[in-house]
Amino acid sequence: MKINWIVRLKNPVFIAQLVISVLLPILAYAGLTGADVTSWPILIGLIVAAVKNPYVLALVIVSVWHTVNDPTTSGLSDSDLALKYKAPYKDK
Repeated sequence: MKINWIVRLKNPVFIAQLVISVLLPILAYAGLTGADVTSWPILIGLIVAAVKNPYVLALVIVSVWHTVNDPTTSGLSDSDLALKYKAPYKDK
């Protein structure tokens, strides 16, 4: 599985998708919304509880998988062209 992680991590949209794909399954399972997470200890407690729960951990893994997978290519890797990028591609 070849993925151009450097370019993906330079893209703020990918970072936002990755954070959301981790937090939303945890919040949904706990029956909470973003407004309920009002301090760092609450957030850390939720993440620790999620790591201890195999079902929630599986939900997070599937959610991250959907964020990382590029549905425009066959298989699990980025295209040969995408692997050559040094920065996220911008339409002209």
